[in-house]
Amino acid sequence: MSAPLLAVDDLSVGYGRLEVVHGVSLVVGLGEIATVIGPNGAGKTTLLAALMGLLPSRGRVSYDGRDLAGLATEDRVERGLVLVPEQRALFGTLSVADNLILGAYARHDGRAERKRRLDAVFADFPRLAERQEQAAATLSGGERQMLALGRALMAEPRLLLLDEPSLGLAPLVVMEIFRIIKRLRERGVSILLIEQNARAALECADSGYVLELGEIGAAGPAAGLLHDPRVVATYLGGA
Repeated sequence: MSAPLLAVDDLSVGYGRLEVVHGVSLVVGLGEIATVIGPNGAGKTTLLAALMGLLPSRGRVSYDGRDLAGLATEDRVERGLVLVPEQRALFGTLSVADNLILGAYARHDGRAERKRRLDAVFADFPRLAERQEQAAATLSGGERQMLALGRALMAEPRLLLLDEPSLGLAPLVVMEIFRIIKRLRERGVSILLIEQNARAALECADSGYVLELGEIGAAGPAAGLLHDPRVVATYLGGA
C-alpha cells in the first residue's frame, strides 16, 4: 500500500484562544476522494484553512511525504495543493479568461504553456469557453463554481481542497458538479471534499470523516458510512 498524499495527524486549529478543531487525523490517498461531512460550525472550513497555511495550527500535516510546517501558502500551491473556497473568491469585474489565467500565477510558465492549460480547462468546461469574454459577475451560480474549479485546475493540482462546492446550487447543477469531481479523480487528482450534502459526498468518495464540534466523530470507507445507523439518522435523513 502506497503512502497517502496527505496525512493529517492530531491537528488542532483555533482563532486566538478559541480552539475550533481538536486533534483531527485523516488521510487522502493518491487518486482518491476523501470527504469531511458535518453540521455548520463543526470546523470544516477552519480545517481547510489550516491545511493551506492560512491559520496557525498544532499537530503534523504531511503532503507527499513532506512536513508542511512553516511552509507559506504560495509554496503549498506551487507544490500542487490548491483550495477552492466556499465563496469561490472570483474577480467579478474580470473576464472568465482572466480569472482562469490568474489561477496559473504560481507556476511562472510561458505563454504557450499557459495557453495549453487554458485550452484544457475550456475542453473540460465548454460553457466557460462560450463565456470566456464575459465578466465573472454575470455568470450563474453553477457557472461560477465551474470557473472556480477551472481556475484551480490552471495550477495543475495534485490535491484539490474543495469547500462546499454544491452550496447554493440547483439539484441538476449539483449533479453536474459531482460528475466533474469524479472525473477529476479518474484523471489522478486527489480530492479532500468538504460538503454538507452528505449523501452526494459519500456516494462519490472513497473514504469519509464526520466532523462534529471540531472532532472526528466517525471515520471509515464512504460506503460503510452511508449505512452507518447514526450517520444515516443524523445526516442522511433516515429514521
